[in-house]
Amino acid sequence: MEKKNIDWSNIGFGYIQTEKRYVSYYKEGDWDHGSLTEDANIVLNECAGVLQYAQTIFEGLKAYTTDDGRIVAFRPDLNAERMASSAEHLEMPVFPKERFVDAVTEVVKANAAYVPPYGSGATLYIRPYMFGSNSVIGVKPANEYQFRIFCTPVGPYFKGGAKPLTICVSDFDRAAPHGTGHIKAGLNYAMSLHAIVTAHKNGYDENMYLDPGTRSKVEETGGANFLFVTKDGKVVTPKSDSILPSITRRSLMHVAKEYLGLEAEEREVYLDELTDFAECGLCGTAAVISPVGKVVDHGREICFPSGMTEMGPVTRKLYDTLTGIQMGRIEAPKGWIHVIE
Repeated sequence: MEKKNIDWSNIGFGYIQTEKRYVSYYKEGDWDHGSLTEDANIVLNECAGVLQYAQTIFEGLKAYTTDDGRIVAFRPDLNAERMASSAEHLEMPVFPKERFVDAVTEVVKANAAYVPPYGSGATLYIRPYMFGSNSVIGVKPANEYQFRIFCTPVGPYFKGGAKPLTICVSDFDRAAPHGTGHIKAGLNYAMSLHAIVTAHKNGYDENMYLDPGTRSKVEETGGANFLFVTKDGKVVTPKSDSILPSITRRSLMHVAKEYLGLEAEEREVYLDELTDFAECGLCGTAAVISPVGKVVDHGREICFPSGMTEMGPVTRKLYDTLTGIQMGRIEAPKGWIHVIE
């Protein structure tokens, strides 16, 4: 299929409307068959549950053009499972896993002309989401929902690409103890907006959120998990009940152990041990890995030995290996690559 006339190498991480999106409606206790539509607009009653009580969840994954010309998606089954967990915690109906993967396939196929070409540095970002759609004035779950998927071609999440970031230890909490930090709910991201705007005003790229209970342990940023590398080459990622379980992080930990032969562990990471690490990165669907060069803790600078000019050597190997798997240059573990066409 002929690609759209887009300057693929220079697009940012923003919304470009594509031609088709998927929608399925939940009414009277069941999902309908779902279909593709060209209409990008949603009409809701003023009292819709999503507008009144923020009953909405979402996912994010990508489709790629591989080096042999195929279009593939990366581990969509895990996004389906995570969305099911999010739905259960917000008292929403679960959209079936098989239908989720099929809907992703339909949307990408219908918008194949928007999947960036191999080697362009861009990808097709896929956004499944669900929300309460019927009128709800009392505080309770909705009883009607819409499950939708749209997609948009995107460039790098951070404007500087792989340039190491400077982040700050935030005075705000991302999630409440025993709250919703471990699910991908829109309300978590709304709570982070003031914190990220504040960080940007102060000259930082992102926030480092600490655990809300003791404020002594590293959790995550507003939209990515942390990966650290010790000075002897071990990969470490923070463990917490209020961290969103990143599919990219899970994949990188597997890559570290099974492809690179590194020690890798998930454990509690304390703020006061950051000086013991050689490298730091933020990982997630949007950025894959973005290196962190410096953390500023209320004026105290914690500079990682990997520096402020490029990715550290272990972070680079992790990035190159995972993107190699995604792009078809490196053989993937069974089930990781979902071929669309």
